[in-house]
Parts: sequence; structure tokens; C-alpha cells
Amino acid sequence: MKPFSYEKVTNEHEALERARLGNATFVAGGTTLVDLMKLNVEAPAALVDINALPLNQIEDQSDGSIRIGALVRNGDLAQDPRIRSRYRVLSQAILAGASAQLRNMATTGGNLMQRTRCYYFRDPVYPCNKRQPGAGCAAMDGYNRIHAILGVSDKCIATHPSDMAVALVALDASVAILGAKGERVVPITDFHLLPGDTPDRETVVRPGELITYVSLPRRPFGPHSAYVKLRDRASYEFALASAAAALQLEGTTIRSARVALGGVATKPWRALEAEQVLTGSPANTATFQTAADAALTSAVARRYNAYKIELAKRAIVRALTAALTD
Repeated sequence: MKPFSYEKVTNEHEALERARLGNATFVAGGTTLVDLMKLNVEAPAALVDINALPLNQIEDQSDGSIRIGALVRNGDLAQDPRIRSRYRVLSQAILAGASAQLRNMATTGGNLMQRTRCYYFRDPVYPCNKRQPGAGCAAMDGYNRIHAILGVSDKCIATHPSDMAVALVALDASVAILGAKGERVVPITDFHLLPGDTPDRETVVRPGELITYVSLPRRPFGPHSAYVKLRDRASYEFALASAAAALQLEGTTIRSARVALGGVATKPWRALEAEQVLTGSPANTATFQTAADAALTSAVARRYNAYKIELAKRAIVRALTAALTD
């Protein structure tokens, strides 16, 4: 680990001022950042501790939405009664991730900013376009069992690791970002970027900007939503494929639907093709299977990860089936 300075700030203005001094990184729970610093994958000159900022509340809004502060801990968010009853897919997704100890440290904003678990990215011995643009991608012809089949480019096939962000996509969440020019609100589907030719740019957050909160709009999906995570072991493991499903039902007919995938794409992936199949169709296994097939039509498999196509389809069917239960 390279030397760095450390400073605590107490408000958003101080945080932005300190970040503008150059090569500074915000730190809260540090559950990903510290690991990457130890591996010399990230080497900020300064850490700006933002834990004292007033961003740790979960608040009901007058329009029926919920505002989640960027410093709300994952464990607190998952167990909040409002989240469990009105947005249960989010609670399930968070509880499927990491361990209780990590969830009690990790924050909402930090979870959105976490970086891939690709072993080539995390080992500086190997070329990686995320670490060093233009260096190449060792995963392309390497051992790519855990890598992406959706949203890939010829520069990067690393998967996004978050469970929470997948559920947020299914819930039409938005992210508020504060910078020198004020605050902007970005739909969660636009927050993470596809690798394209610039895989080192993973989100729309610019240097020196700060996530302040996540907003969950009022939606009719609460009673009928579910998250399914398929992985090599039952706990403390990242998804090989996961699915978040949210349904609005009229009797046995699906009035509207949201489907999002994790573990198989370079960003939390909204499966629009599946949603088109589901909308207006009967809520049954045959519909769910057709939707799952549609969701994976654009998948691009590599030597070791072709199994993910079928795995993701099964995750979708299981999540949709689970979403039917109250």
C-alpha cells in the first residue's frame, strides 16, 4: 500500500472542497476501497472520511417515495420495516450479499461505487483496461468463468458485483450526485456505464463528486417482488447469475413488470426484452420461460462462461415465480 493522507470532514461543502485538491477519494465503510489499496490497484493520494456527513437517514417523502442517505449502512437498510414491506426485493438482495459484518460497515453509496471482482483487474501482474486503458484484457482469452455475457465490449468483459444495485434497477431508483455545479439526479439505469472503449469509466460520477442519496419511487411492485442469487456457495460469495423481479398483477395477468440481472453483465442489467414478454401476459411458468429466453438473446459467451446463459434463465424463472407470493 502506498502512503496517503487522511482527513475527516463534517459537511458536504468540506468534502467537495477537499476532493478538488486532487487525487482524493471519499471513504466511508471502506469495504472495497481498502482491499484495492492493499492490492495496489487503487492508490489515492488522500482519503477523505465522510462518515460524519448527515447522510445516514432513511426518510419518507410527501409523494410516497423513500429517500436513502448515501451513508445508510447496508444492514440497516435491509432490515428497515418500510423497505422490507414496500420494497422487499431490495431487502432480499442486500441480505444475499457479503456477510453480516460487512453489511454493517458497507454504505449505500459505496455499494453503488464498488468495483469488479475480476481477478485480472485485482492483480496488477495482468493487463487490464480498467486499470490501465489500452493495456489489454487478460480475461478475453483467460479463465473467464465468472465474466460477463451481456453488455460486453472488445475491451472488457468484467461483471459488476453488486446485489443491491440489481434490485434498485428493478425498482426504478434514482441517484442524487452533488458536485461543484450543484446537484443532479440520475436514473439508476444510467448511473453505471457500459465498458465500450472506456472500461475505466464505470459510473457517471465525476472526480470530486459525491453521492448524497438514493430515491425509491412509489411503485406497485412491493407485494410481488423477489431476488434470486445463484452462486458457488450459499453465503459470502458473489453471484454467478442473479435476478430481481417485480410484478404488478391484475388477477393472474401481469399488468407491468421489471426484471434486472446481476452476475452476468458489465453493469446491473435491466432485461427490457423480458419485460416486454411479461407485460399483458398470464403469470405462469410458460410466460416466465419465454421471458427468460428473450432476456438472453443478446448474450455473448466466452470459452468458460457459456453456462451462464442457462443459469441466468433459471434465475429469472425462479425470481418471477417467487414474486407471485405475497
